[in-house]
Amino acid sequence: MKEKNKKIYKKLQMIFICFIIGLLATKSLNWQTLVLGRIVIGAPMVALLVSMILCNLLPTLDSDRKSGTTFASKKFLNWAIILTGATLSFKDILGTGIKALPLIVFNIFLAFTIAIIIGKKIGIPLNTSILVGGGTSICGGTAIGTLARIIKAHEEEIAFAMTAIFLFDTIAAFSYPYLADILGLSSNQFAFWAGTSINDTSSVAGAQATYMGIHNLTAYNGAINVKLIRTTMLIFVALAWTIIGIGKQKDDLSESLVGVVRKTFPLFILGFLISIGFNTIGLFDIELPFLNRPLSDFIGVIAKFLFASALAGVGFKIKFSEVFSKGSKPILLGGVTWFSVSLSSLLFVFLFLT
Repeated sequence: MKEKNKKIYKKLQMIFICFIIGLLATKSLNWQTLVLGRIVIGAPMVALLVSMILCNLLPTLDSDRKSGTTFASKKFLNWAIILTGATLSFKDILGTGIKALPLIVFNIFLAFTIAIIIGKKIGIPLNTSILVGGGTSICGGTAIGTLARIIKAHEEEIAFAMTAIFLFDTIAAFSYPYLADILGLSSNQFAFWAGTSINDTSSVAGAQATYMGIHNLTAYNGAINVKLIRTTMLIFVALAWTIIGIGKQKDDLSESLVGVVRKTFPLFILGFLISIGFNTIGLFDIELPFLNRPLSDFIGVIAKFLFASALAGVGFKIKFSEVFSKGSKPILLGGVTWFSVSLSSLLFVFLFLT
């Protein structure tokens, strides 16, 4: 019992630390404005930077503390997305998000094709290539974890794939808001570019927060809207690889497909849609007397704080020594696949959007 309490304490300790980093990162927006006259980097990316530095300066976390950072990165992120729905309407989602669907589908095919072809040429196992393609085209670690179960990937293959995409995901999250200005992208173009080519949802949130800070935007969820539509595509990609696997193994089709839908449907997306529905009918328009602002504004502030806390949890997973010790070939594959998707999205926004 004493050992169990110790494990719980360590987990709660890291959750609390992520909470505090998220809080300080959120406050840093005021400090940036005071010192620099504007916001240079959004709160989620500040939190990511801080936790990355701590992760590489401090001893490696044990499994109990890692479970705390995992809780923060996953649960805080899911809650943040659900609460973000309370600031949106279905008009928002069915606008920017759905319009990006053709590009999202094209990028999925592109990522898997590039990853499998290049992976074969440089001698990377097929499973690793499939995981890199899925992680790059849909939602990073969530897609890798889902597809790994379906294709029965080994732990080493999963680790290689995680490493291959995470490095470039972090680079994209930090650089996109500034590159968007250099390239002269509009807010709509940035939403499509970031939402369709930054891997992880938390990284998209971080890039969007920085972009909002740079442009002094108070109400902007374009990139997140696109990314959440992209995340739902995991269901169809998982089904496709299940069917491919069934074709090889001759298992029962209907039972396997039902199982995949049940296991892969992101429940936080359902919560997100319910929140949007409530806000669409005006449930969150109630003005809070002690704040003199609508409830939706207050919920939006909490969502932004949770995004920052989630990124703090992500940062504690990035040990630079481990990233580069996984080998150069998977990193090369991740870089080529990510660059292909990023370039595809960038060409799309230049040719078809304003």
